[in-house]
Formats: sequence, C-alpha cells, structure tokens
Amino acid sequence: MRYRTIGELKVSAIGLGAMPLSIEGRPDERRAEATVHAALDAGITLIDTADSYHWHAGERGHNELLVARALRSYGGDTSGVLVATKGGRGRPGDGSWTVTGTPEHLRRAAEESAARLGVEAIGLYQLHKPDPEVPWADSVGALRDLFDAGTIRAAGISNVTTGQIRAARTILGDALVSVQNEYSPAVRGSEPELRLSERAGLAFLPWSPLGGISRSALDGPSGPASEGTAFHRVADARGASPQQVALAWLLARSPAMVPVPGASRPASVQDSARAAELDLHEGEATLLDEAADRLSR
Repeated sequence: MRYRTIGELKVSAIGLGAMPLSIEGRPDERRAEATVHAALDAGITLIDTADSYHWHAGERGHNELLVARALRSYGGDTSGVLVATKGGRGRPGDGSWTVTGTPEHLRRAAEESAARLGVEAIGLYQLHKPDPEVPWADSVGALRDLFDAGTIRAAGISNVTTGQIRAARTILGDALVSVQNEYSPAVRGSEPELRLSERAGLAFLPWSPLGGISRSALDGPSGPASEGTAFHRVADARGASPQQVALAWLLARSPAMVPVPGASRPASVQDSARAAELDLHEGEATLLDEAADRLSR
C-alpha cells in the first residue's frame, strides 16, 4: 500500500467508503464486517462513514456502529486507522436526504458519533453538506468549537464551493484538513475545488469516485456505467479491473487526491486497494484524460 496525508496523518492512498454496508441493499452483518476486515488486510487505513449512512428510520449511526464493531473484532492492530465521519445530513427512512447545519445539531451529532465509534475524540469530522438555511460561518464555527473542545482532532467539509473552502479556512485555520466533493471520470465539476485543495495543502476525498465506470450508491447514479471506454482498454492491457484503472487515474490527477470508493464485498475492496500500486504510463494517462473529458461532457 502507498500512502498520502490528511493533515498531519499518513493514510493509505485508497480508503474504504463504508456507506454501502448500511444503506439500501446492504449486506448482512457478517459480510459487512468481513468487508471492513478485508480492507484492513489490504493495508487500508482510512474508513469513511457518516451518522446518516443507514436505511430505515430510527437507524441513525448504523454505519458508525458497524465500523466500530468491525474494528473491535479485527484480529490485528487498528491503532493506525483513521475513521472519518460526517454530520449534518439525515435520512427519514423514505429514501430522501435532509440537511441540518445548525451549530446545536452539529455539536450534538459529533458527540453522539464519538460515542458510537467508542472514541474520546473523532479523528476527522466532516460537515456533510452546507445547509442553505444556516449561515456558513455558523456551521463551520460549530466545527471550530468541536475542535477547541477536543471532541474532534481535525475538521473537513463536503459538497462545497471554492468560496466556502476559503471561508472555512479563515475560521478553522490548520484544523481544516480535507474537502470531500463528488469527482470521477464522469463528474469533473469540482476541478476548481480540487486545485484549491491542492494549493492549500488540504486532502481531497472524492466521493462516488467511480462515476462513469460503476454506479454510485449516493444521490442516484452519476449515469449508467460505461463499457468499452479507454479505462476498460487500459485495464485489459494491464491485467487490472476498470475500477482499479479509474482509481489509479484519480491518484495521478493530484497528490491531494485520496479516493474512498465504496464496497459491500471483500473482493471489491481488495480490488480497489490494488489501485494504489498501479502506475500509469504517460501515454495511458493522456488517453484516460481524453476519455474522461468525453465521459464528463
């Protein structure tokens, strides 16, 4: 496994997006824990979760509890694993998503997430999405308060604009370490946020990183999965999967990039982890850039 940095922490270049283990169509608990264990066996040291990753009403924190159980039942050392969770979204149980970014909600949500994860302080706590009804400075200020209180060790923001990143840096300073926006071969709208993150020394965690190659589990697919693209041709030539090639392409896009592809089976996360070792040749990278340009039009 190769590594990248989030703040002062060294993490695996590929993380595990744990959301598919808890939402609609989730696997049974045995397979879910086996998926987390497979990630750890593969050298993954970053697990991305959220309090809103659940299926039915009344299940808030399902994914956080699952991740915590899987870490406890793992036979090896997990002290170097960074669990990143998020607050600010909800799921009423009817398939919809809500947004609540009030300081009171975020403080309470972070405290409850810490309890579910069984930690004194959350390694990385991310504001899941800006609430249009709450001033951005108020929501980000709640993260500052959580950091100052020792409830979280670092802060991140998700689904944000460049202006919101700059404003958050002003409030959070060095406590802000990451940005998590959608970015994939098929969805490139967050290129400005990626480049700003890179210049600012922030990690960029693309959600739904396999858009155009595989379907997304969050907010609907980013379009049907493609077949026969340059990603598939490079995969065939290299004896890899198209998903591995897409993740390797993302890593090559920026040193700030730390993809967290979702998985619901051990084989899937093991396949993703191998992308960290796949070095693209210059000609391949150019070919894939052109293919991504076509996918994202």
